[in-house]
Amino acid sequence: RQESELNKNSMTEALTQLREALQQQQNALTASQQQQFLGLQKVLAEQLKTQTEQVRHNVDSLNKTTESRLKDIATRVNQQLEQGFHRTHTTFTDIQKRLSVIDEAQKRIDHLSTNVVSLQNVLTDKKTRGAFGEMQLQTIVENALPPQFVNFQYTLSNHKRADCIIHLPEPNGDMVIDAKFPLEGYRQLVDETQTTTTTVRQNFKKDIKKHITDIADKYIYPPETAESAILFIPAEAIFAEIHAHHPDLVTFAQRHQVWLASPTTLMAILATAKSVIKDDATRRQAHVMREQLQRLKDDFQRFQTRMDNLARHIEQANRDVNEVNTSAGKISRHFRQIEAAEQWHTSDPRQLRPDNESDTDPDSELV
Repeated sequence: RQESELNKNSMTEALTQLREALQQQQNALTASQQQQFLGLQKVLAEQLKTQTEQVRHNVDSLNKTTESRLKDIATRVNQQLEQGFHRTHTTFTDIQKRLSVIDEAQKRIDHLSTNVVSLQNVLTDKKTRGAFGEMQLQTIVENALPPQFVNFQYTLSNHKRADCIIHLPEPNGDMVIDAKFPLEGYRQLVDETQTTTTTVRQNFKKDIKKHITDIADKYIYPPETAESAILFIPAEAIFAEIHAHHPDLVTFAQRHQVWLASPTTLMAILATAKSVIKDDATRRQAHVMREQLQRLKDDFQRFQTRMDNLARHIEQANRDVNEVNTSAGKISRHFRQIEAAEQWHTSDPRQLRPDNESDTDPDSELV
């Protein structure tokens, strides 16, 4: 029993010591942990401060970069907005100008439409249509040929009045041009349906043939006129229709010595006529040119003869001048020698003799 109590006391003491040792170790561990925690807290505080400074620096740099980029973006946006506004303003201005041009063009189109309607009304009447063709013919001819070679509304000796006559040199003779405007038949040919095209085509051909025969009978009147005449068609479309779809009309006209002409082909014909007139004028003036060239040749020969005579006279005068100059030089030497003799009072006769003077000098009689 006592032994157990002793063991119990020993165990109690051991436990007490163990508890104290554990308490000391715990206190030491707690102090060490506190120190480590304080050190770690200090390290963490320093690292946090460093990281905070770095983050603050990064944030400031990011803010500056962001602000700079925002400024660049704002500048570019402003530039693009200004450019877009300028382009929009320019486009709007161009649109206004084009609208003004379109308005002006519309006014011209309206005016042209009015003129076209007026022209259609004019061309509806046969008399005014004929006057239109004659005016167009007169305008083309006046622009192509000199007025002295052209007459309008010319009356031939058979009492037939032609719209225009061109006075060409022989052997061509004067050529008559008469304007015909078969517009009604052409309109019917273009506008009629397929069922009545044959009749309309025959009527159109009949009108053209009538014009051809009228011109051949009235205006081909040799020897007063040439053996051919020109039928002027003021519309290119009618002229093209005849040559494209009615070659028999062209053959018929050629057989009657009547040449079909549109405004374009008439200008080519008149250009050829102008060349013929110029060639004839050149031939007529050829003998005058030959006479003038012969006179020029004679004048040049006389000039050459007179020039040769003048050259001989100038050469003879030059020789005379040289001889006079030689004589003058010798006379001057004689005077100098005489002056020297009087000044030196010498009796030596050799000093009075001229230097380099020959006894055979032709001018020695001047001494």
